[in-house]
Amino acid sequence: MVHVLSSRTLLRPTDPERSRAFYGEQLGLAVYREFGTGPERGTVYFLGGGFLEVSGRAEHPPAPGLQLWLQVADVTQAHEELVARGVAVARPPVREPWGLVEMWIEDPDGVRIAVVEVPADHPLRFRP
Repeated sequence: MVHVLSSRTLLRPTDPERSRAFYGEQLGLAVYREFGTGPERGTVYFLGGGFLEVSGRAEHPPAPGLQLWLQVADVTQAHEELVARGVAVARPPVREPWGLVEMWIEDPDGVRIAVVEVPADHPLRFRP
């Protein structure tokens, strides 16, 4: 087994500046580090226990199967903050049959992002 020390999701947007504005300003993700210069420079954002790197440029948007899952403490509050920042909400918060409260948004290239709250009574909160 490979011993993984760290990980990150690499995102190659079609318009790096637009994507940096979305992830950094509209979503409000904190910057872990930046590297390089110019429009294709890299920006690595904190993403809970991982990282999201927005760098380079792609000719086409990412594969439609790529989705991000972001857990927050309060999805209703996150919804209000994101709407206030001008983020288009694809689907407002809904308690799903599996017990999670999920809201869906999309980044500028159409990457679907689930913003999820794990309620206090959900099995994910309990450890035997």
